[in-house]
Amino acid sequence: MILSSDYLRCLAAALILAGASACTAVPAEAPALAPDAPAVSAEVSAPALASSNFDKLEASASGTGFTQDGLAALDAAMGAAVDDGVVKGISTLLVKDGQVAHYYAHGIRREADQAPITEDTIFRIYSMTKPITGVALMMLYEDGAFSLDDPITKFVPEFADLKVMSGVDADGAPVLEDMDHVPTMRELMSHTAGFGYGLGGDDPVNQAFRDKGVLSSPDLDTYISKVATIPLLFQPGSNWSYSTAVDIQGYIVQKISGKPFGQYLQEKIFTPLGMTDTAFFVPEAKRDRFSDVFTLNPEAGELVPLDDPRFAYRQGAFGMEAGGHGLVSTLADYARFSQMMVNDGELNGVRILRPETVQLMQTNVLPESFHLFSDGTGTNLSTAGHGFGLDFGVIVDPSATGTKMPAGSYYWGGAAGTWFWIDPVNDLFFVGMVQIFPGGSIDRSLRGDSANRVYEALAE
Repeated sequence: MILSSDYLRCLAAALILAGASACTAVPAEAPALAPDAPAVSAEVSAPALASSNFDKLEASASGTGFTQDGLAALDAAMGAAVDDGVVKGISTLLVKDGQVAHYYAHGIRREADQAPITEDTIFRIYSMTKPITGVALMMLYEDGAFSLDDPITKFVPEFADLKVMSGVDADGAPVLEDMDHVPTMRELMSHTAGFGYGLGGDDPVNQAFRDKGVLSSPDLDTYISKVATIPLLFQPGSNWSYSTAVDIQGYIVQKISGKPFGQYLQEKIFTPLGMTDTAFFVPEAKRDRFSDVFTLNPEAGELVPLDDPRFAYRQGAFGMEAGGHGLVSTLADYARFSQMMVNDGELNGVRILRPETVQLMQTNVLPESFHLFSDGTGTNLSTAGHGFGLDFGVIVDPSATGTKMPAGSYYWGGAAGTWFWIDPVNDLFFVGMVQIFPGGSIDRSLRGDSANRVYEALAE
């Protein structure tokens, strides 16, 4: 079914984050963000771990520390999303101690022939691209290419003359002032630099992102030139606002490495980790495995496939390799990435990051006065107890979150409803894949419910 152009424009405007208004309240005295972690020797021994290829998602015979009744309750909760018509298909993976504890799939990946969800189904992961981009950038950090206190103009001199919106005049035009400092790399990686996004918000900054077509730029150079003409939402480091910052990070990876961003990801992360299906497009040979993305037809009141080129991910359809939202992946591929993070930067003898760098990324850098309004899949105002590290959300106070994830867990999600979290305390991670756009409306029910079921199933 082809939906109306007006409806598709609304969907496109919601890309990655549906309908959030930008944070504009600026604390008078914002605490400084945390400094770099202390230097640790580069000679770090890789832990002796069982092979974690995830070529087959069958659970290990040991049961891996979860009760069967608890896992059955998890299945029932996830399956209900399909049976109740909330999504068309769902696929989840629970891994503990490097071994598959539970894999579940229910529903279809394609409407035309009712093809079921399979282990190798390819999904649009949207903002779950962001942690991968952050890892790529931190690999260059380990090479000594930058400090987290470096100004971003070291790599993006086009941003030297950015202005800051301090308010609007009687006609709604922005009132501008100079930056009190250039955003730092740490502020860029923690969404505190002040950039807009254009996915929501009726302020002049986010409106300019939409008017200029920033996210549909043909390449990263053009993208940067457009962002350089738009003011910041607030003074750098004075607030938190989910932003285009990770797309800027992708450009910086490209600038430092001297390689196209996608090529860098392929050479440094995807190939070493065996992530064979993660890319910025789906080749023709794999398209049978590519899931439809569904949306609610407001006229019929039912889920229908989005028949639009912007969701097809064909080679050559996108010029800009977007570090904030551009990748497709599979459950197994994202499991390899997640297990690498659980293992403090190593998988099957391949070291991507040092343990201290992983620790740095998963450590909250925000003061208590800052408030997150998103978790990667959509607007979520219930973010008490959540902080933010470097390209990951972080659980700071479990008692305030309404979830059973322990302190130190870190996570994010994507606009089509995908989600994941990593729990270093219990040596586990969970990945959930669905394809509904926008996906923010189901975030709390799936992420929260899956987390609670997992920890209820965890054996004493």
